[in-house]
Amino acid sequence: MKKFIRLLLVINVLVFTAFECSAQSTVDSLLNELNTALANKDVYVARKQQAITKLNAVLSTAKTQKEKYTACDLLYEQYKSFSYDSAYTYAKKLQEGASALKDPVLIASAKMKLAFTLLSSGLFKETLEQLNSINLKPLPVKDKVDYYFLKARSYFDLSDYNRSPDYTAIYNPKGIGCIDSALLICEPGTFNYLELKGLKDLRTGNYDDGKEVYISLLQMPEITPHDFAVNACCLSFIYSVKGDHEKSLELLIKASISDIQSATKETVASYQLADYLYKKGDIKNAYVYIKQAMDDATFYGALHRQVKISSILPIIEAQWINQIEHQKKLLYMYSFIITLLVLFVVIFAVIIFRQLKKLRIADNLIKEANASLQENNLALEELNRNLSTANKIKNEYIGYYFNINSIYIEKLESFQKSIDKKLSSKRYEDAQHAVKSLNLENERHELFYTFDKVFLRLFPDFIKKFNALFNDGEEIHIPEGQLLSTEHRIFALIRMGIHDNDRIAKLLGYSVNTIYSYKNRIKNRSFIANDDFEQHIMQIEAV
Repeated sequence: MKKFIRLLLVINVLVFTAFECSAQSTVDSLLNELNTALANKDVYVARKQQAITKLNAVLSTAKTQKEKYTACDLLYEQYKSFSYDSAYTYAKKLQEGASALKDPVLIASAKMKLAFTLLSSGLFKETLEQLNSINLKPLPVKDKVDYYFLKARSYFDLSDYNRSPDYTAIYNPKGIGCIDSALLICEPGTFNYLELKGLKDLRTGNYDDGKEVYISLLQMPEITPHDFAVNACCLSFIYSVKGDHEKSLELLIKASISDIQSATKETVASYQLADYLYKKGDIKNAYVYIKQAMDDATFYGALHRQVKISSILPIIEAQWINQIEHQKKLLYMYSFIITLLVLFVVIFAVIIFRQLKKLRIADNLIKEANASLQENNLALEELNRNLSTANKIKNEYIGYYFNINSIYIEKLESFQKSIDKKLSSKRYEDAQHAVKSLNLENERHELFYTFDKVFLRLFPDFIKKFNALFNDGEEIHIPEGQLLSTEHRIFALIRMGIHDNDRIAKLLGYSVNTIYSYKNRIKNRSFIANDDFEQHIMQIEAV
């Protein structure tokens, strides 16, 4: 009998282990799929931009007001979860078109789309003002349902953003009231009905019914990739509350994949996945996904998302406590290394300025020699080669100097993470002063200021010649207190021979998409053809 009981226990352990390995294998497979999608995100974005380009061509050929309205509506749908600025622009155009057509249904619809855009960016007050200005009487039932759903989401998002029990008690009932109004007029069993019912169950804590509703929603054939991601996040939350963390994690990964493949930037899936993995101890993947979430929020312009993502702090488990002494030694070592790096940067800057001074003297000597040796072609060619070499040396010094500063910033970031680990290990007194005294933003600004100063010494006419590539009124202005604007700085790096967008993004602390957007926006403003713009930049000469 005892042998039989032991055999049963062994079988149970083996079955549980096999199930756990199978679940982990599924998660690993999904994470690999997500990482593959993340590596190809530029392809999905390019596909989205191609669709937008085609729609812009349709808009440019539209003749009637109705055709223009339809084209703007299609462009808005492309932009609404992709770029706040563009979505807002086309929502305003829809309002203008609807007013010109004098169609009350279209006017109300345009207002709702503008409200959706405002809500996606975190402008809750403006969203509710826009919704409250809508006349519901002429709207068909479907639009009324969309109106109540959007208003409910506005109240729920506002409640989540405030995170105050006092305001939650105000906004949540209002949101649920809007859902009830929509359910009264919505046809049962439809996608909209289930979405409303699921959201109500989620907000009222009716998780058992909500789980069944969201499972049905995700199985509907007409569900879009973005709707799948949104509802998968909701179902993931329910599984998490009910303790089924594996299914919760799988749904978050699937939602993140869907958002990336549909080039959706207004998303919460990556943020929630990063938060979950961080708490689980998977720091490597959590960092990748939280960085992606911040890039998406920045690209879209979702202010409330950026604030929420920025609030996540490292949580390190209790096992780090055993390594306190080791971390203390590392802390002192990092402080010593950073001090040496700072001294090295200062010394290197002094060397560069001295070399620049010598190079200017050499330039003057070469020019004088050229004037006196015009009859001697061989000597003139030799001097010209020397001048070219001197210019190359200048470029090499500046590029290397800026690269050293970039590495210094990255090491400062690594140091800051180490301090955060100390804080999570409750070594507040050891690390608090070091953390507060380290200001990476100031270091980065100092790096930019030094680069700007050195660059303008080499290219004093750069700003003048750069602005000469634009029509009057289109020039790029420099912010107060800076030597170069971000746009100037990007093309200054290009003039220095750094053409790779990824390298420029790392040097300036932006995403590759942000650098790509800056370059395209500047080229589009210039009267120079886009393909020739960088060639004109390279023709700007040094002193």
